[in-house]
Amino acid sequence: MGAKIFFVALFIVALVLMSYTKAGKKKKIVFFGDSITELGAKRGGYITQIDSMIKADVNNSSYDLIGAGISGNKVYDLYLRLEEDVLAKSPDITVVYIGVNDVWHKAKRGTGTDIDKFESFYRAIIRKLLAINSKIVICTPAVIGEKKDCTNEQDGDLNKYSNVIRKLSAEYSLPLVDLRKLFMDYYMEHNPDNKEKEILTVDGVHLNATGNVFVAEAMWNVLKQIK
Repeated sequence: MGAKIFFVALFIVALVLMSYTKAGKKKKIVFFGDSITELGAKRGGYITQIDSMIKADVNNSSYDLIGAGISGNKVYDLYLRLEEDVLAKSPDITVVYIGVNDVWHKAKRGTGTDIDKFESFYRAIIRKLLAINSKIVICTPAVIGEKKDCTNEQDGDLNKYSNVIRKLSAEYSLPLVDLRKLFMDYYMEHNPDNKEKEILTVDGVHLNATGNVFVAEAMWNVLKQIK
């Protein structure tokens, strides 16, 4: 009888410990991108804003947020550093936010990424992340210039590259943060003077304080749905 009680007690303790371990495990999210993400990990950036939103939400699990953004990066740069900066960290969720430099540098410096190569590298990143069972959130590139009437120089290409990401989202059934659409919808209401910058960005590309909160809210609305 004593041995039976001992094993029952041991079983209960094991269940409690398992429950505690499960509850205490943080979900690791890596934010993978360019200078927008690099700045996003700094004070006031969109990643730190998400962290504040998480702490204010009593119903969420705990998260460990990791910024992995490097200024000037394009999709093939992400592919080349994927192993060290993402896969080695075994993320539960990876947020891929890339595309601005692939378009911008193509027009300004001749060093961007042709759209077919952009899709190939992006697809390869997705496959490698799926192979380690990381859940993936992908984001369309928002803006290069904030004019609401589609007269920014790179609007046409941004729309095409965003369509590639939308297609990959549908093909792989991946959650999408469609920043391109969200930003353009925002400008219709909040940019009456058709300004080129200083609505959600400081320079037409990089986020200002309002833009960081805007992106954080858009991402968190998707991330908190992932179980």
